[in-house]
Amino acid sequence: MLINLHTHLEGRIRPATAAELAAHAGLPGGKDWRRALQLHKPGDLSVYLEKVAASYPFFGSVDNLSRISCEAVEDAAADGADYLELRFGPATHVRPGMDISAVLRAVCAGVAEGTLRSGMPAGVVVAALRHHDWDTNIAVARAAASQAGAGVVGFDLAGDELRYPRIEPYVSTFAVAKAAGLGLTCHAAEAAPAEAARDAVNLLGVTRVGHGTHIAHDADTMRWAADTGLIIEICPTSNFFTGAIAHRSQHPVNAFREAGIPIVLGDDNPIQTQSTLSQEQRILEHTFGFGPADLQHLDRTSVRAMFAEESVKEFLRIRL
Repeated sequence: MLINLHTHLEGRIRPATAAELAAHAGLPGGKDWRRALQLHKPGDLSVYLEKVAASYPFFGSVDNLSRISCEAVEDAAADGADYLELRFGPATHVRPGMDISAVLRAVCAGVAEGTLRSGMPAGVVVAALRHHDWDTNIAVARAAASQAGAGVVGFDLAGDELRYPRIEPYVSTFAVAKAAGLGLTCHAAEAAPAEAARDAVNLLGVTRVGHGTHIAHDADTMRWAADTGLIIEICPTSNFFTGAIAHRSQHPVNAFREAGIPIVLGDDNPIQTQSTLSQEQRILEHTFGFGPADLQHLDRTSVRAMFAEESVKEFLRIRL
């Protein structure tokens, strides 16, 4: 089974779609968009996010948002996924005449259409962004709350943890999402120290953290994560490109497992990294020694951790 609990809409645009939409976005025609969007060597988180941002001009209309979202679901299903949580920062795509709510409705509509076409269940995780001001992020949280149960299943904090490491400014934003019953996650301890994961849990109330590689650098935080049952969304190839690890083989996935910390899997931005979820699963098998029993345990943890409605979870439990 393949369950994708950490992937970004902005990292899933088809190069062919980018080429088709380029002229409407005022971008050069005839460009090799697969190469243009792809990362070619490791850097740091800031460099990584700049490459992801190269896709932003393509999201400039309701139709484009719906189309790219639909295709993202279809592509995940074609890769063999059984469930997808697709996250994105709606405030990034606001345009004149298209506010945060309109952006979010368009993506939810596209995800619903993708589910209809592929038969694969999917949900939207809305992200506040670290570099946005309080007014913008609270508006994002309120828009997410308004769509709870209508496509939106979770809430996230994303963006450049190097430049904006503090968690405190987002407490009220997460309170709005929590009151709406959304699942809560946060990019944490990817570029910042291990303590960032503790702050995400203690201040924001999250049950999952994205990446969390630096948790492995602190023994006390490792024990704390195991004791609290914190779930880490791992994305090994992405962490190589952000410089969080020097090589894929150095990802702390087995350290997390040995410490009793539950993990789930994602492919983060597969267009940029050229590694889909099925490839990430193969990395777990070939690099980290995951056998059938390990993968089944990963599946069961993923079903427990996902933000989907209970009916979706039960459907996947039956399949397991």
